[in-house]
Amino acid sequence: MGLTISSALSSATLAAANSVATSPAARAPQPAQQASPQPTGNSGDTVRLSESQQVYQLYNQGQQVSQIATALSLPVELVNNYLGISSASG
Repeated sequence: MGLTISSALSSATLAAANSVATSPAARAPQPAQQASPQPTGNSGDTVRLSESQQVYQLYNQGQQVSQIATALSLPVELVNNYLGISSASG
């Protein structure tokens, strides 16, 4: 992630900003404002797991194979395959 600093501000803009910041009103405590969360649109904050990684994660969290299959809309055989569980066929 990069930070861009612009030098496009004029000295008049900087002087106005400094005068506002040093005024008594600027130093007075302001009431707390609740900021509503804004979606950033930055996909860098999201990690996408493959199906097999999702299966491992749910299994490690203690879910049963049938629960994982239902949650991920996968066949039980595929979940078993991801986990390396061979079905006993006789």
